Amino acid sequence: MPPKRRPATSPTGHGPAPDSAALRRHPTLFRAVRRRQNPRLRRSDITVTDERAVRRAVKAACLGNAMEWFDFGIYSYLAATIGRVFFPSGNDTAQLLSSFATFAVAFLVRPLGGMVFGPMGDKLGRKRVLALTMILMAIGTAAIGLIPSYDAIGFWSPALLILFRLLQGFSTGGEYGGASTFIAEYAPDKRRGWFGSFLELGTLAGYTGAAGLVTVLTAWLGTGTMDDWGWRVPFLLAAPLGVIGIYLRLRLDDTPAFLKLEKGSVHVSEAADRVETTARGDLARIFRQHWRTLVVCIALVGAYNITDYMLLSYMPTYLSDELHYTETHGLLILVATMVVLMLIINQVGRLSDRVGRRPVLMTGMLGFLVLSAPAFLLVRQGSLPAVAAGMLMLGLSLVCLLGTMSAALPAMFPTSVRYGSLSVGYNLSTSLFGGTTPLVVTALIGATGSEMMPAYYAMAAAAVGVVAVACMKETARRPLAGSPPSVQSEEEATALVEAENPAPRF
Repeated sequence: MPPKRRPATSPTGHGPAPDSAALRRHPTLFRAVRRRQNPRLRRSDITVTDERAVRRAVKAACLGNAMEWFDFGIYSYLAATIGRVFFPSGNDTAQLLSSFATFAVAFLVRPLGGMVFGPMGDKLGRKRVLALTMILMAIGTAAIGLIPSYDAIGFWSPALLILFRLLQGFSTGGEYGGASTFIAEYAPDKRRGWFGSFLELGTLAGYTGAAGLVTVLTAWLGTGTMDDWGWRVPFLLAAPLGVIGIYLRLRLDDTPAFLKLEKGSVHVSEAADRVETTARGDLARIFRQHWRTLVVCIALVGAYNITDYMLLSYMPTYLSDELHYTETHGLLILVATMVVLMLIINQVGRLSDRVGRRPVLMTGMLGFLVLSAPAFLLVRQGSLPAVAAGMLMLGLSLVCLLGTMSAALPAMFPTSVRYGSLSVGYNLSTSLFGGTTPLVVTALIGATGSEMMPAYYAMAAAAVGVVAVACMKETARRPLAGSPPSVQSEEEATALVEAENPAPRF
C-alpha cells in the first residue's frame, strides 16, 4: 500500500489546511497563508544605493587591491634581482627557484589569514578588517625594502625576507574576500558586475605600476645599481600608499547589507534568518553548510589564479630566461598588454550584467583552453609582433575572468558568512594553485626541457575552470543571497515592491 499522505496544516499549525474555496470565503485567512508561504517584500527591506557612497567604496576597495598587487608584482618582476641579493649561488636556475619559493611562501599562510580575517569581518564589519589588512600589508612590504643583503648579514637576510613575506601573505588573506564583498554589498544588483570590475582594474593598475616602476628603474640605474640598492625603492613606496588607502577606508561607513544584518532588520524567510544569526563567523558551519559551494569556488579561483599568475607574474621571467629578452623589454611588452586590458575590463563587467556571469566566465575559460598553445607558439617565435600577439591572445581570455570574477564570487555565499566563506575558499585555492604557479612552471620546464609547459599547465587549469563554471549558479541582476534587493532609485524600489506583492485576486 502506498504511504498515507500527511494532510497539510493550517497557517496556525493546528488542523488541516483550508481548501481554495475556503480561502476565497475568508480573505484574511488567504492573506495569512500567502504571507507564510511567500513573505511579503516590504519597502523598508530594499536598499536604495547612494551613487556617491558607492563610488567612494569602490575607490577605497580598489586602491587597497591595487596596493596588494603592486606589492606582489614588484616581487615577481624583481625575482631575478632578489635571487642575486638574497640567495647568492653559482647557478642562475637555483637562484630563481629560491626567489620563487620565497614568493610562494607568502601563499602558504594566506588560508590562515583568510580563516582569521574572514570571520572577523562577518562579526566586526567589513571596514575595520579591511583597514587592518592594509596596515599589515604596508608594514610587511616596506620592511622588505629595509632588509640588509646576504653579503651584509648572511643567513638572517633570507630569513627576514621569508618572515615579512609571511606577514604579507597573512594580511592578504583578508584582502580580496573583504574588498570584493565590500563592493558587492554596496553596489545595486543590476550594476554589480560594472562596479565589481573596478576591483580588478585595481589589480591591473597595481601590476602595471609595479612593472612600469621596475622597468624605469632598471633602465635608469642599470643591473649593478639595482642589485646594490635600486630594488629597495618600489618596496619602500608601499608605506605612503598604505597611509592613503587606510585613510580612504576608515572614512567609509560599513556596507548597507552588513548594517541591516547587524541591526536585525533584514526581512527574509524564517529559515534564512535562523541560519544567518547562528552561522556568523563560525568556520565549522561554513565548512559544514556551504562545502559544496566552497568546492566550486576553489575550482573556479584555482583556474583563474593559475592563468592570472601565468600571464601577469611569470611571463616576464619566461621572456627573459627562456627567450633571452632583456628584463626591460619583457616588462614593456607586459605593460602594453595590461594597458589594453585596463581599457576594456569595465566593459566586460558591464557585459556580465547584461548577459550573465556564466557566459562571460565560460568564454574566458574556453579561451585559455583553446588559445594557450597557439599563443605560446607565437611567443616562442621571439619576434616582437609575435610575442605581443601571443600575450594579447592570453590577455583577452584573462580579461573575461578579471572583469567578472569579483562580482560572481561574493554572490555565491550568504551575507552573514560571505566574508569568511569567500576568504577561506579564495585563499585556499590561491595558496595551492596561484602563488605556486611560477615555481611549478619553472620546475616543469627544468624537468622536461619543454618551453611549452606553461601552455599545458594553463590548459589543464582552464579545463577545471570550464567544469566549475558549468556547476555555478547564475547570479547576475539578482539580490545577494541572504540580503534584500539593492536598487538605484526610489522609483525602482516602489516598482519592485509592487511587482513582488501583487494585489490578491478572489
